[in-house]
Amino acid sequence: MSRQWKRHAGWAALILVVAGLALLAAGCGGGEEAGAPSTGTAGGEPANKDVAAGAQANVGGGEGQLDLVAWAGYVENGSTDPEVDWVTPFTEKTGCKVNVTIGQDSSQMVTLMKTGNFDGVSASGDASLRLVAGDDVKPVNVALVPNYADVIPALKDQPYNTVDGVHYGIPHGRGANILMWNKAVVKTDPDSWGVLFDPNSPYKSKISVYGFPIYIADAAVYLKATKPDLGIDNPYELDDKQFQAAVDLLKQQRQIVGEYWPDATKQIQSYEGGDSVVGTTWQYQANVIEADEKIKVGTTLPKEGATGWSDTWMISSKAKHPNCMYMWMDWIVSPQVNADVAEWFGEAPANSKSCALTASKDHCTIFHAEDEAYFDQVYEWQTPISDCGDDRGEACKDFADWQQAWTEIKG
Repeated sequence: MSRQWKRHAGWAALILVVAGLALLAAGCGGGEEAGAPSTGTAGGEPANKDVAAGAQANVGGGEGQLDLVAWAGYVENGSTDPEVDWVTPFTEKTGCKVNVTIGQDSSQMVTLMKTGNFDGVSASGDASLRLVAGDDVKPVNVALVPNYADVIPALKDQPYNTVDGVHYGIPHGRGANILMWNKAVVKTDPDSWGVLFDPNSPYKSKISVYGFPIYIADAAVYLKATKPDLGIDNPYELDDKQFQAAVDLLKQQRQIVGEYWPDATKQIQSYEGGDSVVGTTWQYQANVIEADEKIKVGTTLPKEGATGWSDTWMISSKAKHPNCMYMWMDWIVSPQVNADVAEWFGEAPANSKSCALTASKDHCTIFHAEDEAYFDQVYEWQTPISDCGDDRGEACKDFADWQQAWTEIKG
């Protein structure tokens, strides 16, 4: 099995809410900026193409230092494992000494970026728009990141990294939240999330589900498929009726849940110890359990679809070392480095050339890196806001509502 890194406990522990796209504005920061708006959004633009106001126009020499906020496992310098080091060669190549502060969850990352003490962040989709709306990050001139041209097209121009045609980051990697079960106990391979919602489930008290408010979206995905009369389209854009249906479903589920898992290690232990036999998971946990060979598990992306996540490197609007940050963004999505990060962390790489370079030759197959039919069924995490994004207007529940409801669901 390839080296992996567990995702931190609070991946989706959101606290704040984006006020709305009306707050969007280009930030200020170091480096030369261009004043003309972008005329397009496709990747691989020529270097002389006009870029969004506030974006850097060119990259000069490195400033000698780079201060990052990142998820554990994204900025490895050999201190965790001597064989895992893509920071040292970056520093040797650019002269940029890398300092990293590990973010425990998305809300902490947003808070840290607001201090103006960091040059960049590896933001998940549940934080990226908050950073844009808060003017904490600025547009990215993708023409200054040569390896962006090789980023998988489906990761470009997404709602969590592009606003009104303006790029706000460089895609890094992605994954899906899937269904896992103990084959010795669950004899018939399930193909639906329904196995987690049946109030008469034979697996009562042995069900393991994600332990954060964003899990409400998982219930919405299930309801979208099973109760089409609710009219759910985007599981993060729920009006009162849709939201209440999801909350009611989760309150019912609470009676049969044995564990709201807070981190990957805890869930692995609960499966191997027999406390959990079926539930939501990441492919990482399944891989570790398979490698441990204590039990056999099955996994699938259920027929209703699933939620998921995608990360983006973003540059601070107050970056003191913007040239080093641009060099880092290009480095971290270069073919070999992106392959190394994806394999260590446990995700699908963003660079289309990385799959040929992973140590484990089936890594990209396991993580569906080039399987767009698979990811077409995945709803990547977004921050719920009141604007429904359609003719319903401001009728949707924002994350403050999600957080309050989650407290009631768990009891």
